[in-house]
Amino acid sequence: MTATFTFETHPDRYRHWRLTFDGDVARLAMNVDEEGGLIPGYVLKLNSYDLGVDIELADALTRLRFEHPEVRACVVTSDNPKVFCAGANITMLGASTHAWKVNFCKFTNETRLSIEDASQRSGLKFVAALNGTTAGGGYELALACDDIVLVDDGNSAVSLPEVPLLGVLPGTGGLTRVVDKRKVRRDRADVFCTVAEGIKGKRAVDWNLVDALASRSRFDAVVAERAKKLAASAPTSKRGPGVTLEPLSPEVGDGTLDYTWVSARIDDKQRVATLTVRGPKGPQPRSGDEVQAAGSSQWSLRAFRELDDAILRLRFHHLSVGLLILKTEGDLEGVRASDEGLAASKGHWLADEILALQSRVLRRVETSAKSLFAVVEPGSCFAGVLLELALASDRVYMLNDPSRPVHVALSSANAGAHPMSSGQSRLASRFLAEPSRATRLLETRAPLDTEAADAAGLVTLAPDDLDWDDELRVAIEERVSLSPDALTGMEASLRFAGAESPDTKIFGRLSAWQNWIFQRPNAVGETGALSLYGKPTRPVFDYRRC
Repeated sequence: MTATFTFETHPDRYRHWRLTFDGDVARLAMNVDEEGGLIPGYVLKLNSYDLGVDIELADALTRLRFEHPEVRACVVTSDNPKVFCAGANITMLGASTHAWKVNFCKFTNETRLSIEDASQRSGLKFVAALNGTTAGGGYELALACDDIVLVDDGNSAVSLPEVPLLGVLPGTGGLTRVVDKRKVRRDRADVFCTVAEGIKGKRAVDWNLVDALASRSRFDAVVAERAKKLAASAPTSKRGPGVTLEPLSPEVGDGTLDYTWVSARIDDKQRVATLTVRGPKGPQPRSGDEVQAAGSSQWSLRAFRELDDAILRLRFHHLSVGLLILKTEGDLEGVRASDEGLAASKGHWLADEILALQSRVLRRVETSAKSLFAVVEPGSCFAGVLLELALASDRVYMLNDPSRPVHVALSSANAGAHPMSSGQSRLASRFLAEPSRATRLLETRAPLDTEAADAAGLVTLAPDDLDWDDELRVAIEERVSLSPDALTGMEASLRFAGAESPDTKIFGRLSAWQNWIFQRPNAVGETGALSLYGKPTRPVFDYRRC
């Protein structure tokens, strides 16, 4: 598939969703334009979706949080009277490259995680109003919501039919959410995930696959009642007025990508991209009122929106790039001032949303199938939330040159404000063997030079000025020469040390099992189930299990 799209959109340009408001309840209705595929070659029948549909969904979720903070509950439903959502478009998947399939699944899962994040961190609750058949990714979208209502019409069912019909797995965390989140008994889950037609009616409620049933005549009333109840249970703290998210509009050149605070230099031939985040300039907001007044242009919000967009572009448009070199430019104290201003404003709705956004972007960086090397050199500002970028990296290189001293610094942002997918802070994950080390570091207010940072365990390697260029060059050449498949599996295994969470299970399985299954002949071979879906020929399986 050719990458000719962007990840920016606006409700005025939506082709597949309609977002409306009634007081503190929003309605986000899917009505997919069948001819509106992101890329030509397939028809989006039965509210099936592709990446373009999900880009709009992700945009709507972000705008709900920043532009409509008065909303306390959102009904996710369908304007198609016969179906809620048939899931990911199978023709699109069958025609896609392996890399596209995996990155598509990753993006859609991150979008569903953002629904759960809004519920947990913002008190924005979601009701999935399933007004018709709900299959595959459609049910996975419902699973991300807080409450699921299924129409009881004798026909509509929920299903995860990927195993019996396609020879693959639900690609958006469905298996994990069924047993970990919904806590469906695993024997029942086994039946559910191997019955292509799904489960409906009272059994769907009894098995906890949905929360409630409603007849078609009472469906809208029941959904509205449950949404209002959820909205009334939300925190009563003052929220708003919302802030308008300004377009990012990067300048895109041949191997270049330039935003206000972020830039990328991309060498597809060498398979390396250098991603630079510039720190803030001038005074930073110090209170909730100042955060509100600064709006969407403030560095802490705009820079991370730009970083998020850049990471997505690198994922989809530059598949050959296997190594991201992360750099920063600016003033350490400017970054710390931004962090401390947000920390002092905690409890103010916009400050909280900015912190939550920064956390989501950092997690997106970590779950990208790219190697990450942070480079700390003269002019760097790896402090606080930008130090989190270094802590997220697979390696940190820091110049050791007394004639050109460089420093890193901690702030309140490193004390758990930005949890990893596992729920741990990056410092806690880094020092699993010695938890007290993280505590002592957080008490350090002075910037750390190279020797101090190295001694503290924040640096992987600290070459001197004589070895700096050669050591970096060799490390880069070495990294990009290795098998990208092995690196993706290795990085996914090493980045999330310690206890697992549903999120890390989902991404671990996506990086390993789904990555593997998507390439197996039983799924995508000439006689594989995904390749033959919708055709009169039945799949032919190799029944040897391994």
